[in-house]
Amino acid sequence: MTHVQVSNNVTIGILALQGAFAEHQTALQKLSCQKKISVVLVRTAEDLSACDALIIPGGESTTIAFLAKLSGLLEPLRTFLQKKPVWGTCAGAILLAQAVENTKRGGQELLGGISVTIARNGWGSQVESFEAPLSIDGLLDPSTPFMGVFIRAPVVLALHPSTENPPIEVIARLPINLVPKSQKLTLHDEGDFSPQDSQSIVALRQGRHMLTTFHPELTKDSRFHEYFVRTCVVPTLL
Repeated sequence: MTHVQVSNNVTIGILALQGAFAEHQTALQKLSCQKKISVVLVRTAEDLSACDALIIPGGESTTIAFLAKLSGLLEPLRTFLQKKPVWGTCAGAILLAQAVENTKRGGQELLGGISVTIARNGWGSQVESFEAPLSIDGLLDPSTPFMGVFIRAPVVLALHPSTENPPIEVIARLPINLVPKSQKLTLHDEGDFSPQDSQSIVALRQGRHMLTTFHPELTKDSRFHEYFVRTCVVPTLL
């Protein structure tokens, strides 16, 4: 059981229009806190208004965006992002990006909130999905690698830091020796803001928001959910 210190009751929403929202719910329910974490499956603007933070799950980013538009949630989600913490995993990471490449014909709606450009399906198709152990200092028990599950995962093409926005903090990278041999990306180690080097980034934070290009919810390890609550959500409640 993972322990989190929180000073108030916390309501965390999970956008539940499509994708792995049930898996996120299970992971949050594993967390042990001094105060209760309530989970809301968000399907309406009213659901969203009850939340202190939000998780946008993995799934199909164009489908999630389309259903959010049909549900009248796009603008409420954009307003929510301006005030409260949001974490996007895989498809959710795409929706949080400032810009996206390799979209379907006609493009797609984005929520924005994190100053990056992302490519959909950057690691290849479904059959080229893979898992890789990640070393992450900020997690509980950092000596134990976190298993990243990459399924049609997006790739961070570029970071766009500016003085007008909070700094971008890289949380995790995919070591070049763990890149599947079927992938043609060439990764370098030239600093966080090198266009080449950005492709190795698989988790990052900007202010209260976080994205992961992999699926923490598809493991039995809830440390990334604890990290989100501890570093992104709790500070906004103090």
